[in-house]
Amino acid sequence: MSTLQVYQWQQDAWRYFTGLQSRLPHAFLLHGPAGTGKRHFAERMAKALLCETPDAAGQACGHCGSCGWFEQYSHPDYRRIRPEVLEEDEGSGDADAEASSAKSSRSKAPSKEIVIHQIRALAEMMNISTHRNGKRVIVLYPAEAMNIPAANALLKSLEEPHPNTVFILVSDSLDKLLPTIVSRCHQLALGMPTREAALTWLQQQGVADAANWLALQGGAPLAAMEIAASEQKAELETMLGMLAQPSADLSLKLADKMQKTDLPLVVSWLQRWVYDVFSVKQTGIIRYYPRYDKEIRSLASRCNLHDLMRLSKSLGERQAIASHPLSPKLFLEDVFLEYASAFSS
Repeated sequence: MSTLQVYQWQQDAWRYFTGLQSRLPHAFLLHGPAGTGKRHFAERMAKALLCETPDAAGQACGHCGSCGWFEQYSHPDYRRIRPEVLEEDEGSGDADAEASSAKSSRSKAPSKEIVIHQIRALAEMMNISTHRNGKRVIVLYPAEAMNIPAANALLKSLEEPHPNTVFILVSDSLDKLLPTIVSRCHQLALGMPTREAALTWLQQQGVADAANWLALQGGAPLAAMEIAASEQKAELETMLGMLAQPSADLSLKLADKMQKTDLPLVVSWLQRWVYDVFSVKQTGIIRYYPRYDKEIRSLASRCNLHDLMRLSKSLGERQAIASHPLSPKLFLEDVFLEYASAFSS
């Protein structure tokens, strides 16, 4: 677990949080755009709340016994709740992750949801005294991954909070949460950093071509750094090269190449590309793919607004089912053929 302090663009939010500690809410809801560091902020909050000797800025000291346990994922008063698929992707050494991995190995695929047994498993911890009479903290993310039974189980804990217990929920999509959960949490908005702050940070991390990756991710610096370092770069470049030359033949070839890629991600890349074509046609501005300025402007001259609007709506509908297609290849063939048809007239 990182010992870094909160990101520079989160300093105002951190000061707001520390100002609440004399009248600490029993539940926080951190919300804002994906890829901006909300989970990191939540873990810094948890570590600070559990720390025995926080500094003047409210940050965890990093040296006490509590901080040592936290760094080793072994603090008896801390739990992190997330979907099994994130446990596999990110990995950790805590007991919760091991239990989740064991469950995952017995199932066909790790769950993408937070399920009710994960919420019920908190009962044992909350029914015993906290270590050294301190606080207990539960971080849950992404909150919108809770299925309905899990959300209802959590709601009971939020309605009847246990003493010295703080929940920290993290969400990229506030509108996907039950209103009753939202209403029982103290909301803390964590917005997007300025482009200048995000670029400075990416350059400090040694990210090459930072401006273009930042544009692709809509200004979210952590998301930009992730894709810049990932193997998905090559897949994205292949896809964009074929999108620049829409045809039925290339659509089928592209579907074959991309069928093993995360489908919601593929659809989101295409949605941003179509957004740029639409934006150029309306305003002359490219937001996500500035490196493809020439290709996008050429495409904008070949289509009409009605077809673009219809395509954009269709992609939104396809995104809603992209996680569970009957056949990934057929799904992508339909997506890319529909895209190509918008430029065939």
